[in-house]
Amino acid sequence: MTEKLLTIGYSTLADRLENIILPKLDLPHEIFISIQNPRNIEFDLPTNFKFRTVTATEKGVAKSRNIVLSSAETKYLLFADDENTFRGDNIKFAISYLEEHPDCDLVLAQAIDTTGALRKAYPKKVKKLTKFNSAKAATYEMIVRVDSAKSKGMAFDEKFGAGADNYLGDEYIFIADLLDKGGAGVFLPLTIAIHPLESSGSRWGSDADLRARAVVFQRVFGDTAPLIRTAFYLKNLRKFGGLKNIIRFSIGKF
Repeated sequence: MTEKLLTIGYSTLADRLENIILPKLDLPHEIFISIQNPRNIEFDLPTNFKFRTVTATEKGVAKSRNIVLSSAETKYLLFADDENTFRGDNIKFAISYLEEHPDCDLVLAQAIDTTGALRKAYPKKVKKLTKFNSAKAATYEMIVRVDSAKSKGMAFDEKFGAGADNYLGDEYIFIADLLDKGGAGVFLPLTIAIHPLESSGSRWGSDADLRARAVVFQRVFGDTAPLIRTAFYLKNLRKFGGLKNIIRFSIGKF
């Protein structure tokens, strides 16, 4: 029997299970589904494919991702949600890269929207991940080396991400924590996922959006966060709607 290399780990709510579309992937893999059912509704499990699953009553995508990570039994893990589909050929290329680079703990790839356009501006070539180029990471763009992540005690910060008050930044914080613990990651210009354009990370403009981003930078950079927030604000001036909120964002007070 061929050893499975990859887990595709889905996080979803009980009433969204039917949205999952499995990738066509010519690579030994298994499916794991973390189901959150905070309303205790009745639901049916899929019967058209094999998978492992855990159901919890708690809510919050970071909690769900942590269940996926702790439950993964394969060498690599690709995070997923019920809104995205995958491109199996490029996933296979990404796994090949990890196989050839045993010191790499995480691959960050790219995604397109449902029209075929890249979801954001990505580098054009391979890039080593740092805290300064990983802030736009999406979970379904991430493939992690499972034993390395577990040995470093990696986990998503459950105070961040969809379903939490600080509803974005969980992916970025995960990468930053990995780097702080001596891990290494790389961006590969491979499109591995398709996801609708709208997401929590694409929200801009409101006080809640400003506050959420300010808290993320505080979590990642600590005492130097005000400088980083100022630079980030100026770089994204049009998205922030001008200079009117720069002081509040820089000092993190709302």
